[in-house]
Amino acid sequence: MAIKFDVALSTSVIAFAFNGANLVSLVGEKSEEPYKGAPMLPSKWVRANESVEDVAKNMMKRLLKIDHIYLEQLNAFARVYRNPMGRVVNIAYYALLNWDEVKAVKIPGYRWVSLADKPEMIFDHNEIHDMAYERLKRRVKGRPIGFVLLAKQFTFNNIHTLYEECLGKELDKRNFRKKFMRSELLMDTTESVIEAPGNKKPSRLYEFNQHKYDKLTLKGYDFKF
Repeated sequence: MAIKFDVALSTSVIAFAFNGANLVSLVGEKSEEPYKGAPMLPSKWVRANESVEDVAKNMMKRLLKIDHIYLEQLNAFARVYRNPMGRVVNIAYYALLNWDEVKAVKIPGYRWVSLADKPEMIFDHNEIHDMAYERLKRRVKGRPIGFVLLAKQFTFNNIHTLYEECLGKELDKRNFRKKFMRSELLMDTTESVIEAPGNKKPSRLYEFNQHKYDKLTLKGYDFKF
């Protein structure tokens, strides 16, 4: 007797960006019943002949109108009753995005929300989101992937705030600066910018040392904050 399968495959993507003050993620609304209009992560069904990763990448490219996306597989979510429509196995990913590339993109039915404003989402999407955030916490300690979230040039305040957001805690700025400068990841551009109206002292602009960045991406590092 031939075995018949009765299960569906889907993928969801937790898209993180840094808007200069907060780590934000992309949340949409379910377009059909059940739970029409309820908050959810960007998600798509995966057909039997499709690559899960390709479906996730193409979904994000379609939504965000950009070609190059940092995407990493997160986990499989496969509880029997996670979806009322039937057995659905979700292979989730998370993406890291540059805010300058996505902030002006109009995405009907979607909005960017901070971690503090994350809504209650359908199915187990909050659990997926929380796991992605915990993964990001670990990754920024061992890989310089947080730099994907910053513009080409940035101030030290930018990178300090980014790491506070990624790690979910306050970081002593003087100690943080020392550790980062020792890593040789930052290059001084000799340019500066006034970060906020009313500031009298300009802030120095930095860029990443691409050679050092590539080297540390391969072998990793250990920033103990």
